[in-house]
Amino acid sequence: MSALYPLKFKTIYKDKIWGGQKIKTYLHKDFGDLPNCGETWEISGVKSDVSVVANGELAGESLADLLEKFQGELVGEKVYAHFGNIFPLLIKFIDANEDLSIQVHPNDELAKKRHNSFGKTEMWYVIEADPGSTLIAGFNQELTEQVYLDKLNSGHLTDILNKEDVAAGDVFFLPAGRVHTIGKGLLIAEIQQTSDITYRIYDFDRVDDKGNKRELHTEEALAAIDYKHYPEYKTSYQPKKDETVKLVACPYFTTNLLDFTHSTSKDYSTLDSFVIHVCVEGAYTVKYNGEEYSVKMGECILLPKNIDKVELDTTEGFKILESYIE
Repeated sequence: MSALYPLKFKTIYKDKIWGGQKIKTYLHKDFGDLPNCGETWEISGVKSDVSVVANGELAGESLADLLEKFQGELVGEKVYAHFGNIFPLLIKFIDANEDLSIQVHPNDELAKKRHNSFGKTEMWYVIEADPGSTLIAGFNQELTEQVYLDKLNSGHLTDILNKEDVAAGDVFFLPAGRVHTIGKGLLIAEIQQTSDITYRIYDFDRVDDKGNKRELHTEEALAAIDYKHYPEYKTSYQPKKDETVKLVACPYFTTNLLDFTHSTSKDYSTLDSFVIHVCVEGAYTVKYNGEEYSVKMGECILLPKNIDKVELDTTEGFKILESYIE
């Protein structure tokens, strides 16, 4: 059996009704003949779109195959015991050339009952934002289901939604049940549970190139929505150079920001988990076991559980989102 090493995967490109060109122009990723690219799936265990290894001896193998073969050695014993042969995180880049639909995702319990799936808690890190960009996260007041429905049915849904001005470096944590949408002009890195279940609440009456509106899921969404109002929706953190800064910690993932101007080393020996790096700025080289693995903005790398220590070598500096399961 081949030994595990830092793994890179082939990007999966998806055109969307709201997608744009920043995946190509900003992240320098070529999506070929697609008219646009709304999302890239960088590391995915979703059954319809399982990632395939791009580098080294295991190139061509799927993430699902690796999980079956290596189990806890790949993801950690505790993680494997909980998730089995489904990789637990989905990593995306999202380019919103137009507003996405207003939507909500079910939690684990509801998703299991309805879809035999995991729920979808997620987080966003804003890589780039056009001037004046906004997004929606949660409600701007406490609601009941009936008040929500009245606003939706009367065409006044946006009156009760919490709108946020957005700049590069902003972070939003979106637990399952939080109504949300990514606004026009935003390029985002998304880390989420492995789930592709979305209940679309409102789609701005858009039509596709055949004149059809996209399906809405008004009834399904009712039981999924968290109608509470929260004082803060944007994640507060203190940016620091050359330190590991925690952004989000939840049962599904922990994500840190590494904003480094120089080379450093990381010791993951106390973690019983794989580690994913999402490079959102700059470039670096992962040095492990005498081998080098280059990573640049717009790329991800997966460090299997059996890798305890790596060197991160850089000449220009880097920003990495570092995610694992605690």
